[in-house]
Amino acid sequence: MEQCNEDSDDIHDLMSFLVQDQVPNFLWTIRLSNTDQELLRRIEVVNRYPRLSALCTKEGLCQNLQNLPWFEQVDFNTFFPRCYRLGIMDEQEAFIEDFHLTAARSLLKLALQKVRDRPVGTEQLPESDKVPEPCSPLYPQLVEEALEVCEQHLGILGHQDIDRKTPSPCRTCIDWDRFLPECYRVAHEGTRLVLGREQQERCQDLLQRLEEKLPQFGIEGNLNVWIVKPSAKSRGRGIICTTRLEEVLELAQSCTGPPARTCKWVVQKYVERPLTIFSTKFDIRQWFLVTDWKPLTVWFYRDCYLRFCSQPFSLCHLEPARHLCNVSVQKRYKTSQPDSRVPPDKIWSNKQFQAHLAQLGQANAWQQVMVPGMKAAILNALCCTRDQVGSRKGSFELFGADFLIAEDFQPWLLEINSCPTMSPSSVVTRQLCANVQRDTLRLVLDRKDNPTCSIGAFELLYREAAVSSYLTVGLKLMVTGCALKKPQLAKRRSQDKPSTTVLSTPQLPAPSGDTATKDPCLASDHRLSPG
Repeated sequence: MEQCNEDSDDIHDLMSFLVQDQVPNFLWTIRLSNTDQELLRRIEVVNRYPRLSALCTKEGLCQNLQNLPWFEQVDFNTFFPRCYRLGIMDEQEAFIEDFHLTAARSLLKLALQKVRDRPVGTEQLPESDKVPEPCSPLYPQLVEEALEVCEQHLGILGHQDIDRKTPSPCRTCIDWDRFLPECYRVAHEGTRLVLGREQQERCQDLLQRLEEKLPQFGIEGNLNVWIVKPSAKSRGRGIICTTRLEEVLELAQSCTGPPARTCKWVVQKYVERPLTIFSTKFDIRQWFLVTDWKPLTVWFYRDCYLRFCSQPFSLCHLEPARHLCNVSVQKRYKTSQPDSRVPPDKIWSNKQFQAHLAQLGQANAWQQVMVPGMKAAILNALCCTRDQVGSRKGSFELFGADFLIAEDFQPWLLEINSCPTMSPSSVVTRQLCANVQRDTLRLVLDRKDNPTCSIGAFELLYREAAVSSYLTVGLKLMVTGCALKKPQLAKRRSQDKPSTTVLSTPQLPAPSGDTATKDPCLASDHRLSPG
């Protein structure tokens, strides 16, 4: 055996020596930065694109999806849990206001739940975990203040504050330093609320009206849980879940100081009402392939896989084993499930998931709700980031998008990963990862010579119509041109030089020479240029 290994090494060294001066026509690499840039320009096909931070970092995706309305008439709040960069002061203040408003809604939900004698959270706390009810009572205006905040918020959602010059009333109508600790006591310490019949009716009415206005109302739950993530790390490193505003702001302090190129942390609304399987949280790793950015060409892979947590889902316990589905996180925990149907390796294929949905009587949910939702989210993310990604003709990249499924089967995009892992962590991924790599090579290599060849489970998701040139449209536009001459001045064209005016730019000097004898509208250059 040792002799065989030595012979193999010798052959490898010999082959490397023979091709050391040759330029490869295909390169598959994990790190594009490790490749010699001069050599890279001479390679025909490469599996990576440069400058992917706009799409494949949490900060970049958070920032660029806010610009989606400039590209598509789509509200990103319908597929991406609201997210804020803690290093940007405006976004940090927006998060604080969002946290306050969500706390007020959560309190009203808890108040109604306690009236109906339902347990707080997703399940009743075990007797050993119950905290004795505190002796000190809540201040009597707590529910009234929550009602007032929600009414003010409804007014803002209805644009009733459009002419208001003062700060948002939601920030100033109550004392938040007093309100939040009382909310924590109700949500996490079991403190009782007293709710009158009139207040109960107002709660129900306000929450119903807010649900009609807020696309993420259904994923919020009633404990106001948020998830804090390092902006540029992968594999679940550094992620925490919290229900306390002060914990998030402590992390935000690490972002203050001299301006940095990237923010250290983002905070995102946690999906408190996910679809679970056997009382366990899961997410979906979905592959897609980009073979061109201009024109944008995207391929969707029909096969994907589910990643389970190790412990049953519970909002009463926020440890990673129950809430972070990353394989690199869950491999540190042993499966501790009361339900033996949870897969031991914590991985399912999408076909196993579809069979499970069929048993629940929801066989159509996959093809009619989840797949279309994932496709739309991927396209929207690509649409608002493609101008910032480095485009290289002839290259391609395989991406892995992570989705969480809500109780109503709607998919929510969590993040997009470049160079997704292909390590066979289970029986399912061993087969699927091999398949997607094989089909990728078929698509980007074999299909060039044979357009009818098999491309496996890939399907064309989107191909933009090719155009000869692109107009880069930013968020600021400048219009240049000249004014039409008044009729009474046209008779004196030979005597007077035409005056030229510029829209949105400083005045230009009058033309001289031969240009002065021409119609100024024909002589001018009308164009849109980025501001």
